[in-house]
Amino acid sequence: MTQVDTARTEPGGAEREQDGSGARRTGVRRALDRARRPEPWKRGPILTALALLLGLVLLLHAQIPNRVGNVGSLVETFLPWYGAAVPVLLAGALWRRSAAALVALLLPAVVWLSLFGGLLSDKSHPGGDLTVASHNVGADNPDPAGTARDLAASGADVLALEEVTAKARGTYEKELAAAYPYFTVQGTVGLWSRLPLSDARPVDIKMDVGPLGDSKPAGATRSYTRALRATVATGHGPLAVYVAHLGSVRVNPRAGFWTVSRDRNAQALGEAVAAEPNRRVVVLGDLNGTLDDRAFATLTSQLRSAQDAAGNGFGFTWPATFPVARIDQILIRGVTAQSARVLAATGSDHLPVAAAVNW
Repeated sequence: MTQVDTARTEPGGAEREQDGSGARRTGVRRALDRARRPEPWKRGPILTALALLLGLVLLLHAQIPNRVGNVGSLVETFLPWYGAAVPVLLAGALWRRSAAALVALLLPAVVWLSLFGGLLSDKSHPGGDLTVASHNVGADNPDPAGTARDLAASGADVLALEEVTAKARGTYEKELAAAYPYFTVQGTVGLWSRLPLSDARPVDIKMDVGPLGDSKPAGATRSYTRALRATVATGHGPLAVYVAHLGSVRVNPRAGFWTVSRDRNAQALGEAVAAEPNRRVVVLGDLNGTLDDRAFATLTSQLRSAQDAAGNGFGFTWPATFPVARIDQILIRGVTAQSARVLAATGSDHLPVAAAVNW
């Protein structure tokens, strides 16, 4: 009986397996047939065009000219955010069932990942021989004393401040004195250190140019000095530290993305760093621009971003209430970044940044 029952049931099982395989093959054929039909490839031409345009902007951003309204630099300033358009276009392509748009979206997705995919992982490591920090404390900061205490609590060994007003300078000097016995202030930028400082001097980043600017005595221009250089004496040898606050940028109907002052300052700062004899260099400051912007080529060709090397995420710093761009930078040469991070908000409209470095 057992053998008879088995013989009776086996054909049915085989038929069911054949039916299942046939159904799968039928489903595959139907899917292929649908894909071969012209309709899915004709749907969503606007979505397809937008996807291709987005991919080309990401791929060829460096070729976008700056001749009219500095459009190239404006695009590069917010370049990471262009990736947010990919899921929007993807949703539209799926809704329209557009095969062409789905294929076209591969271009921006792949290019964006090649540009920024490395920032999606945490590359930080514990430890570090020296911790440096930078903060544009804000000229309108309502609580400079609290800001100074928060920065001192960060544990940074070397602390750079930008936008230090004459009114608030005394407060920063007083509040940071216990943690940082060594400091220098040049114009509106300052450097505080737990380690001895030497060779502190202002750096000419061409804040005031032309016949009128060149004719002014040093005393007249010192009040708006926005860059300095100093040597920090570490247990591993001297470290050249630059602090800079580059010129502001503006967006207006007539000039477009106005960056003349900032670009001139960036070029001058890059030239100063290139002439620096010390092979170990850290540049700290508010550069008023992201490093994707071509205006910083003289700096990025010599220095590496600590955030790119050892950070977690994009590290946006401005505006503090809802950061959309990283314009506060820590750039290094001759040392290795172990970690980089954005610190908690203070009374400023910028967020502070910090990085631990090794020799």
